[in-house]
Amino acid sequence: MANSSAEQILEGLDQNQKVAAQSLVGPTVILAGAGTGKTRTITHRIAYGLATGHFAANRVLALTYTNRAAGELRSRLRQLGVGAVSVRTFHAAALSQLEYFWPQLVGVPAPSILDSKAKLIGQVSKAMSINLDAAALRDLASEIEWRKYSMLSMEEYAQLADSRAQVAGLSFAKNLEIQAAYEQEKIRMQRLDWEDVLILTLGLLKAEPRALSHVQSQYRFFTVDEYQDISPLQHALLDQWLGEHAELCVVGDPNQTIYSFTGASSEFLRSFPDRFPGATVVDLTTNYRSSKQIVAFANRLTSESTMGGDLEAAGGSGTAPAIDAYDSSISQAKAVAKSISEAIESGVPKSDIAVLYRINSQSEELERSLDQLGIAYQLRGGERFFSRPEIRSAVQLIRAEALSPSGKPLDHAVSDIVRSLGWQQQRPTQQGTVASKWEALNALLSMVDELPEGAGLKEFALELADRAHSQHEPTQEAVTLSTIHAAKGLEWPIVFIIGLNEGYLPITYAKTDQEIQEEKRLLYVGITRAKASLRLSFVNQDKGRERSPSRFVQILQAGLAQ
Repeated sequence: MANSSAEQILEGLDQNQKVAAQSLVGPTVILAGAGTGKTRTITHRIAYGLATGHFAANRVLALTYTNRAAGELRSRLRQLGVGAVSVRTFHAAALSQLEYFWPQLVGVPAPSILDSKAKLIGQVSKAMSINLDAAALRDLASEIEWRKYSMLSMEEYAQLADSRAQVAGLSFAKNLEIQAAYEQEKIRMQRLDWEDVLILTLGLLKAEPRALSHVQSQYRFFTVDEYQDISPLQHALLDQWLGEHAELCVVGDPNQTIYSFTGASSEFLRSFPDRFPGATVVDLTTNYRSSKQIVAFANRLTSESTMGGDLEAAGGSGTAPAIDAYDSSISQAKAVAKSISEAIESGVPKSDIAVLYRINSQSEELERSLDQLGIAYQLRGGERFFSRPEIRSAVQLIRAEALSPSGKPLDHAVSDIVRSLGWQQQRPTQQGTVASKWEALNALLSMVDELPEGAGLKEFALELADRAHSQHEPTQEAVTLSTIHAAKGLEWPIVFIIGLNEGYLPITYAKTDQEIQEEKRLLYVGITRAKASLRLSFVNQDKGRERSPSRFVQILQAGLAQ
């Protein structure tokens, strides 16, 4: 029987979340639909396992896919009083092991990580008299990642000449030649890309029994977030870490599988109960994020799903989603910007609003329209918060003062530092860079409120360092513009999804039924980011070309008509 403090950890969880949190022995799979509280569930499960003595903190490894997600997990665990658990991305965990064992086995430090895959591809292709633009370099980099995550050697990849789509406008032979040159140049430079880190760690553990025994004795209790996005390479590495143990909890949603272009496959999630007979299977279907209308709208896109049930809305009714048609991308941008302006004037914080789209270029007209109305916005995937010059300066000053603190309360000390960099209590009336700088410094200052009472500059400096490393950025008072891929895991009260046209969503290169289904899942992810208000739109013309509405519009409009 768990003690009272352990039982308190379960307070506030719904029945299915409690079942998942209390499933501490053997394999567990949590099928967590959008907005069903998966992060809350797995953090409470870890905390409960520690409180009941089932888990040992130094033997728990929680794995996820992005530094931001890892930072969020760590933050949630700290709020539950858990600070000793290892929370890492697959790449960070593998790199740590590679850097530990490589000097012992090879006698020299492990090779360093390549700064930019695309940059090196550009260099080797230029040496071959092939000039590629930024988009082509990104496409080639993605293809390399897919090959490696799929665990294909160059020889095995070469056998796919007839089945792989053309990349960057290159013939398959030329694509293969560039990839081979990239790998050779990387070896010459003694550099690794992030896929190499996983490949080499896997090879090392398979070849060195002592290293494998060390790792398997270090970690015993595993939690894997976003398991629907696991690749064959990551799955093989996880198998090595796990060994004969079955203390594995995976959480995922097959309806949010949107990264197959990187080699991810939901098949590992789908087959989990077959691989682990007797595994505990928990369905989280109660959506705590979105209104009933938005949940019903989203469910229109998952009618063919074979795993996990439809979402059920826990929240009340809200505004019915709407689908708007516009003559052009310009008129769409102006209308969306006007709607955003009206929402802000009615008292909605800018940070409560997001505009989502399929590809980055779709934001151009919208950025112009927002600029014309003086509305601050931030581009996800643009300049990182902790890379901004004013934030770097503030962090340096905080670190310096932490070495010889003045004795001021933390909020006063940080306030003085950001004032020295141009922050003032009242938001400036100017727009552009002045407003952007103020918003960034104000967001930094607001982070003070997230620290425990009594924390000082030293603790704040450590928190900033941790969040910078994990890309756990604060919320800025600005409208968010983002691709749907970059918006995964986030939420806003008001969401616009623009450019719902054939060629964009689904994207032009989505040809097979499997690829079209992934595009549908991507739209589902976008829709389920919205909490209270959702507006979608398509255009009849874009950049002088006639555009047809997305085939998904008809599915969604049928839902609106019901």
